[in-house]
Amino acid sequence: MTKFFGTDGVRGVANAGKMTPSSMMRLGQVVGAYFGSSKKGRSSAVIGKDTRMSGDMIEAALIAGLTSVGMDVKKAGVLPTSGVSLMTNGLDADLGVMITASHNKYLDNGVKFFGSDGCKLSDQAESDIESLLSRHEQDLVLSADIGRVTSVDGLQSSYIELCKAALPKGLRLDGLKIVLDAAHGAAYATAAQTLQDLGAEEVIAIGVSPTGDNINAGCGSTETDLLSQTVVDNGADVGVALDGDADRLIMCDESGKIIDGDQLLGLIATSWKAQGKLSKDGIVATIMSNLGLEHYLEAQGLTLVRTPVGDRHVAARMRSEGYNVGGEQSGHLLMTDYSPTGDGTIAAIQILAEIKRQGRPASEVLDVFKPVPQVLKNVRYSGGSSMEHPDLLALAERVKADLKGTGRVLIRASGTEPLIRVMVESTDVALMNAKADELVALVNDIVSRSGK
Repeated sequence: MTKFFGTDGVRGVANAGKMTPSSMMRLGQVVGAYFGSSKKGRSSAVIGKDTRMSGDMIEAALIAGLTSVGMDVKKAGVLPTSGVSLMTNGLDADLGVMITASHNKYLDNGVKFFGSDGCKLSDQAESDIESLLSRHEQDLVLSADIGRVTSVDGLQSSYIELCKAALPKGLRLDGLKIVLDAAHGAAYATAAQTLQDLGAEEVIAIGVSPTGDNINAGCGSTETDLLSQTVVDNGADVGVALDGDADRLIMCDESGKIIDGDQLLGLIATSWKAQGKLSKDGIVATIMSNLGLEHYLEAQGLTLVRTPVGDRHVAARMRSEGYNVGGEQSGHLLMTDYSPTGDGTIAAIQILAEIKRQGRPASEVLDVFKPVPQVLKNVRYSGGSSMEHPDLLALAERVKADLKGTGRVLIRASGTEPLIRVMVESTDVALMNAKADELVALVNDIVSRSGK
């Protein structure tokens, strides 16, 4: 059986492979039975989506599956991922379902699941569901017990109010001219309104006209040229870019310089430490976060705990060890005081509040630490990856030795795309680039020889 779950839920080409209506209906049946089996009485799910055109089709298939095993479904409509997470808990549902392929283009789609606490599923839960998918067809309920479907109105407004509560008391965004890029995605109707309600002098909104096929197209957190240019052209103070499901944040300063998630994490960590808001003397990030962030935090008396790639791994470590700040270099920032999962709008509010508090330009406030030079290269493949090839493992060990403690090397398969990612980090830029090229050449050779 094709493995359903990747690093962040289920994802693939819409209407193909595991993302067909029949597969989604089967997934809905299994997940509905899994979450409803231990509950006395009726169980329920909240289901939301981003703006891509396949969302309605996948939503219908999932609802058919969920209701056929007796689960009631509350339709949230277009809502950011964090909104679905928060509403799952707020509406006392047993399951949250977000239909999105995050930062991918519209041809892809996917599904993220949340438990009743609004947290993403554990590795064990995903493994259990995978096992159930490989078994016989799910038992269906009697006709009288089929789940009911209702649409819940007003959830976008409720979500906006929850986001606004993240602004520290006594602060407003008065005087700030902000460019907001919503990627034509899930926050197209909520993010700009939130910033306006918090007093921003002007919010120049781009990426807020979804057509079903323009999500993340030339805009958003993964294609930031439009954001930077719009900031410069309009003399704005700062730029904010979200991704398709609005759980990711990338920013730029008044000059258009892009600021990644590591810099934002460093700023939040030190700001929260100064305010006494950190639950522990440290934060959680992934193996992809820059070594410069780790060194910076150490100088501030804070630790950096690393996890595998994926914000759900960050969230799980935060929960198990009591941290309340974490995130990824890619811009998934988690502040569990406000939401159990990453939220780009809430993270932006925290950063904008710090710019207001310091009263300095974004270029100064967001320049938190000097990154260790890092190069990341991708090799595309089809079929199985070549991560465990002995030649690659041996070369990786030699590269680590050649770096002589000046940096790191990381080779991993992407959990969301058919890519092998090669990352080398070192204070010696020439050595870094040479070793990255050497590794990529070998990966390409292995992929070519394997016929994959």
